[in-house]
Order: sequence, then structure tokens, then C-alpha cells
Amino acid sequence: MSDGFEVNIDRDTHEHDKTYENEQSMVTIPLKEYDKLKEQKNYITDPGLIAVIDKLEELTRALRRHIVRKF
Repeated sequence: MSDGFEVNIDRDTHEHDKTYENEQSMVTIPLKEYDKLKEQKNYITDPGLIAVIDKLEELTRALRRHIVRKF
């Protein structure tokens, strides 16, 4: 089928592109390391966030001194 246009496929580029089709982004780590990482998700470890929580705790303690409960 020739309608005056010639299709020019750069086979080298096409073959090169195909080499990336089956790549996977997986990392393999030991099960013990995985369990350790999974356990860490339950804790706050960010230093900035810890500083904010500490400040909130300090302010809460200061406010509690001014609470008078009358029943």
C-alpha cells in the first residue's frame, strides 16, 4: 500500500524502548528488615513532629494548672 508517504520507523529506537517494557520497580529485603520497618510505622519518628508534640504537652500542662473544677 503506497499512497506517496513512506513510513520510516527507527528500529534501533523501537528495540531500545522495548527493553524497558518488562522492568519492574521492586526491591528485595530480608523478612526481618521488613518486619522492623512495618513495626516502625506505628511510631512517630520525625524530629519536627516530635518537637511540636512536646510543645503541645508543655502547653497542656501549663493550662491544667489554671483549671478549677467545681462540682
